[in-house]
Amino acid sequence: MKRMLVQVSAITGTLFLIGTSHVSANAPAGEGPPDYSGITGMYYVLIGLVLAYGVYDTFLKKS
Repeated sequence: MKRMLVQVSAITGTLFLIGTSHVSANAPAGEGPPDYSGITGMYYVLIGLVLAYGVYDTFLKKS
């Protein structure tokens, strides 16, 4: 169980670092509406992690 927790933590950390680097790389375009694609990607990753934990907790975790 601890091994799986370490793997999930490593994957989560990697995805978080990739997401934050993408957000910081979004420079303002100047004219036009602001670009929110970076923060939107971070929200999708966070929602995916919550849903994945829910599936694990519901179906795979032994009581």
